[in-house]
Amino acid sequence: MTTFNPRLLVVAALAIAACNEPATENNTTSATDAKDNTTFDISTAKSGVVAANNKFMESIKNGDSAGVASVYAPDALVMPANSESVSGNGIPALWGSFIRMGVKEAKLMTDEVIGNAELLAETGKYEIYMDKNKLLDKGKYVVVWKQVDGSWKMYRDIFTTSMPAAPAKK
Repeated sequence: MTTFNPRLLVVAALAIAACNEPATENNTTSATDAKDNTTFDISTAKSGVVAANNKFMESIKNGDSAGVASVYAPDALVMPANSESVSGNGIPALWGSFIRMGVKEAKLMTDEVIGNAELLAETGKYEIYMDKNKLLDKGKYVVVWKQVDGSWKMYRDIFTTSMPAAPAKK
């Protein structure tokens, strides 16, 4: 019999990195970028992040780990709390394990998106829910996004819980 591991849920929660809420207005582009950013528009870039995050959240609701994994770049790295980093085929497996554990919904709330035409950095908060809207985990995340074939994809995803640690078993 498999026992519930809340640490795995924390891993999933933060990877659900992003949101459908607008980012703050103090976002900037990098002046040190060697490329010409005259055509880069941070608002358009944020819209791409929001669209990808919406797909991520919808895929969780639908129990579709492949859909979740599709928002990641081919060379992405997910760095969940209390776990080793995951890449490649490990990404859909990671999210599949959360879905099989009973995760029904992930809410991503973006605090800030900054960056340039090559990379964006997003910070935010997440909440993970089980059946009957039962909160399983909440925390914070950082996602680095990069352009892949004209779309913004998660390149580096790190998240950690904000909930207190479970007491040690005696």
